[in-house]
Amino acid sequence: MIEVPRVINLGLQAFADAVAAQGAAVVHVEARPPARGDPVLVRALTDLYSADLEAANAEVVRRLDREVSYVVGVRPAKDVIPGIGERMILHAGPPIAWAAVCDPLRRSMRAAVVAEGWADDLAGADRMLAGGKVALAAANEHDTVVPLATALGPGMPVWVVDNPLGGTRAFAPLGQGPGDVAWLGRESAAAIERLVFLREVAGPKLNTIVERMGPIDVFAIAAQGVQMGDDVHMRVQASTNLLLRSMLPEIAAVDDAVPLCAYLSANHLFFLTVAMAGAKALTLSAERVPGSSIVTTMARNGTTYGVKLAGERRWFVADSPAVEAALFYAGYGPQDAAPDIGDSAVLELVGLGGSATAGSPAVAAFLGGSMADAARVTGEMRRICAAESTRFKLPTMDFRGTPLGVDVRKAVETEVTPRVNTGILHARDGTGQIGAGVATAPLRVFQAALLALAEVR
Repeated sequence: MIEVPRVINLGLQAFADAVAAQGAAVVHVEARPPARGDPVLVRALTDLYSADLEAANAEVVRRLDREVSYVVGVRPAKDVIPGIGERMILHAGPPIAWAAVCDPLRRSMRAAVVAEGWADDLAGADRMLAGGKVALAAANEHDTVVPLATALGPGMPVWVVDNPLGGTRAFAPLGQGPGDVAWLGRESAAAIERLVFLREVAGPKLNTIVERMGPIDVFAIAAQGVQMGDDVHMRVQASTNLLLRSMLPEIAAVDDAVPLCAYLSANHLFFLTVAMAGAKALTLSAERVPGSSIVTTMARNGTTYGVKLAGERRWFVADSPAVEAALFYAGYGPQDAAPDIGDSAVLELVGLGGSATAGSPAVAAFLGGSMADAARVTGEMRRICAAESTRFKLPTMDFRGTPLGVDVRKAVETEVTPRVNTGILHARDGTGQIGAGVATAPLRVFQAALLALAEVR
């Protein structure tokens, strides 16, 4: 009697297909040389798998996983953000000159200049920006993170978030809400009016509410949100509702609360920038650990995409990618889409966003429509992360922790890079948001960061 062989195939899929075609049982295991066998990258990887680096990574992960962020106030940016100038706009992503700024961010910057009172109209704002009369700076270099095309002026209100264990403080703007608003690349009268409303009405009232409530634990809310179907990036409805519920008694107590309530009731992404500031407070602490291969900054300005490693001041930059796995509003498609933009990828670095996709049916709709598609994204993040979160648990994965701590070595070795859940803005005409999807970080920035780390060591 001839036994039918049972085969395990390593490497080329064609060999497994040939065995299966002959009726034999075969299990294919994908195997290829790390970094496609590139000798320079393989040597760097070899040098960077060491005990002291693992110790540094463990400390970075501990800070990202165990430290806690608290909202302690809502203040004008000029009063709290370190280094912000009197005529300075903070933007997402790596530093960029006006000539290279993408269309939606230009529109948001012009709206911000008018709202700050530096120019009477958009044409005057454009002249000021083009003439260098308004300084542009990367928000991340001022302990701040901003979503999508937000242009943050010194008069705008920001969440103030403290990490007492790490001794850090981070900032993010109040969410502007959906529709005709500047962070989506709009520069209309309504978009400017919303910026003024946030400065004059929402900011002061929310500061009063936070002061009366006392510190708000950001990630206690986010952890509950993940249990309720949020990825706490593209989908934050549950977390937003939890935050507003806790605020409700104090909201009711403020004078003339109706305008604030109207703004809050229409802002399903209200918790997004709260979570971003909370994540930044953790990564600022993690940045202080030298000699680590864990990514602590990942940001896009619509033109370039940049990352930084813990203990490293340099940006590693490539072109900002297109947003893939996208669902567009009716009448729009990839030809209309601006490249990936925003600082919200900080959430993927602390176990949220793409890492939490497997628990979010709403996000799964952007990835093919099945929870298996969503689980695949989280699985890819797991391949390149150093640990699992002890606070963000996925009910759909038997309450396993979300992937935490993107390790540049693993990204280069596997050629898998982080997937970032994000909105899509119109590239040219100021329409605003035209869809949402998932952007894949460019491999080149991780390769550059790996080689730089290897040189330092």
